[in-house]
Amino acid sequence: MSTQPTYWFRAKRFGLGWGLPLTWQGWLAFSLYLASAVLSVVFLTPARCSRAVFGAVLLGLSLLMVVVCWLKGEPLRWRWGSDDGDP
Repeated sequence: MSTQPTYWFRAKRFGLGWGLPLTWQGWLAFSLYLASAVLSVVFLTPARCSRAVFGAVLLGLSLLMVVVCWLKGEPLRWRWGSDDGDP
């Protein structure tokens, strides 16, 4: 039995945040986020809703994705490149 957790998202090599998914679960979450964002752009047109509603929907989707990355990704910290000190 492995004691090391399986992360869905790898931490970025430089800076703060996460990169592309590592597992199928991560790709599924990322694909659902992208599909939801695209559907929001297509269906939440200015004729159907206000900019505030559109912005709130995209903000909510993005915050949900950040929560998924926070829970299932590598621990968040500032990174300067490789762990051995070489840039």
